[in-house]
Amino acid sequence: MGLSAPRKIPGEKSSFSPGDYTPTIKLALDIILGISAALGWGVADFSARFSSRRIGAFRTLIVMQFFGFTALSAFLWLTGSFSRTFSPGWTPWLFAVIAGLINTVSGLALYHSFEVGAISIAGPVSSSYPALTVALAVASGERIHAIRGAGLALTFIGMILAALAFAPDEKHAIDPRTHHAHAHLSKGAAFAIVAAIGYGVMFWWLGFHVVPRIGSGLSVWVIRLTTLSVLLLVGLPTSKALPLPRGNVWWLLLVTGLMDTSAFVANNAGMGAGHVAVVSVLASLYGAVTVLLARIFLRERMERSQWFGIALIFVGIVLVSL
Repeated sequence: MGLSAPRKIPGEKSSFSPGDYTPTIKLALDIILGISAALGWGVADFSARFSSRRIGAFRTLIVMQFFGFTALSAFLWLTGSFSRTFSPGWTPWLFAVIAGLINTVSGLALYHSFEVGAISIAGPVSSSYPALTVALAVASGERIHAIRGAGLALTFIGMILAALAFAPDEKHAIDPRTHHAHAHLSKGAAFAIVAAIGYGVMFWWLGFHVVPRIGSGLSVWVIRLTTLSVLLLVGLPTSKALPLPRGNVWWLLLVTGLMDTSAFVANNAGMGAGHVAVVSVLASLYGAVTVLLARIFLRERMERSQWFGIALIFVGIVLVSL
């Protein structure tokens, strides 16, 4: 149903103006940006799953960071963001570099979880990071209401259920005394948990120490530059970054880098426009996109308890972001 002008009462002077619809239009735009961020991160993770299994997590991350850094640099240059006035001092930039170091560890953990495990589990588990971000904000003095507290609990429980498997595998056989398999972490789940912890700390750190001083766009740019530099410094001497990938994996890496960067831009633009809660909820549901894509194209199998855990994660994220 489209927008319609208020019905005018005969004899009454109309007070309607085009500006009356501005809040509605702005909210609709923020919703679009939030959905765009979720789609971007979801597609980026899905494509990273294939490249990580072909060339490894390290080379996948380093090449996609190069594409993302290049695209973001062009965007910031075209929008004049490099010429703006920043807060004095080097402290905010150092804090942005620290965020970049955290992002490096988190990215490697996330892509390694894609490399060895099921993306249907790794995606939602890693997307539970907003719960930790809120928990750290509370520890820093921010007060939250009961709904957010319930969201934290649901997200934590959901992450445990999604990460645990009860069906036997090659390493965890059925106990002959009970005829049941012991609960164990799914392949790659531990790395996805590390990624969630890292991203939760990083976004809290950015929100409290970086973005208020140098802005969202430049903070992401410094993170990209730091991550790329660290990976090159580590990868070139140890030959982890070489040889360069060959074949059509470059298209996967290009898609990963551009979609991931576009998601960051859409997320920051939406949050900067005002409806922070709406954008945060929609963007952090990117894990649902990876689950849907994995279900359609990969037919990944999961246990009922893991599906229930994934559902709890998404419900918890929504409550945390309210």
